[in-house]
Amino acid sequence: MPVPYGGGELNAQSSAEPVVIDTVDYHTAGEPFRIVSRGLPVIAGDTVAERRAIALGAGGTATAPRPGPLDDIRRLLTHEPRGHGGMYGGFVVPPDDNEAHLGVLFWHKDGYSTACGHGTIALGAWAVESGLVAAPADGPARVYIDVPSGRVTAIVHRRAGRTTSVTFRNVPTGIAARKIPVATSRGLVRVDLAHSGACYASVSATSLGLAVTPERLPEITAIGREIRAALADEPATRHPDDPRLSGVYGVILHEELPATLAGPNQRNVTVFADGQIDRSPCGSGTSARLALLADSGLLGPDDELRHESIIGTVFTGKVVAAHPAGVITEVTGTARRTGEHRFILDADDTLGTGFLL
Repeated sequence: MPVPYGGGELNAQSSAEPVVIDTVDYHTAGEPFRIVSRGLPVIAGDTVAERRAIALGAGGTATAPRPGPLDDIRRLLTHEPRGHGGMYGGFVVPPDDNEAHLGVLFWHKDGYSTACGHGTIALGAWAVESGLVAAPADGPARVYIDVPSGRVTAIVHRRAGRTTSVTFRNVPTGIAARKIPVATSRGLVRVDLAHSGACYASVSATSLGLAVTPERLPEITAIGREIRAALADEPATRHPDDPRLSGVYGVILHEELPATLAGPNQRNVTVFADGQIDRSPCGSGTSARLALLADSGLLGPDDELRHESIIGTVFTGKVVAAHPAGVITEVTGTARRTGEHRFILDADDTLGTGFLL
């Protein structure tokens, strides 16, 4: 099955013909992932990282892209009435070379991210279930995906012709700083930073007087945005090799749960972009937590982290190898298809690409 990489402009405002965008939607542990399978304009660039930079536009930023046909589609799919403020997804694009099966530009309501573990898990399931990548009825299939932060792997586990789970092998995760003091409205806290395809700040929810529960979500969102803003000029948030990966993407608030026989057990919630909440345990964020736990001696070489989300869904993760840039991690979860959609922007629709409340 060929991957449709584009064709056509988003020009409903100047044509009587409606814009039509086809998607396949998944959820990974509760977090949505909307895969655009048809209707994209041609996206310039020789690599996925270049295409992301072009998508941001001259002078644009990760959370404030410049307007254009591609960004119109992002807004169309994340804004109401076709989406919502928690929507997440990806544009399927060509890989950097023929060693990978596909590339992807990750997006959310505020812009474009450099990494997405839950999205990689969903893309692995989709690639196998759509027939893009051949897979056995029983056993694993490997899907190689180029993302803005590098090449990642989705190992799709199969049994009796069905996908049972997907393991996301991330780019190297490196620790940038430990116990950075950050003054907040809830007092001084100590924050750890790790680069795992994106930069994540980890902080104990307990140290902030918070529990990772839906009832505390307004407070969690507010403090997550506050910590992210406070770290805006922190040198350790700069990626050592690629400035395009710099800056805090997500703030992880975590709390301890009783350990399992396999290893540590934590509940977390990640506040990313401009106050968006990850419903899953956060795939790339789990990589960051794995590296930090291993560095602290709390995760042994044979241990497995049970990582629970704010809605009770679970990823498991482990450190599988050392790397000059840090460690290699694997995170396992499930992704299930929720629908196939044909979204239409009528030329006479005065709401255009929609709105956010």
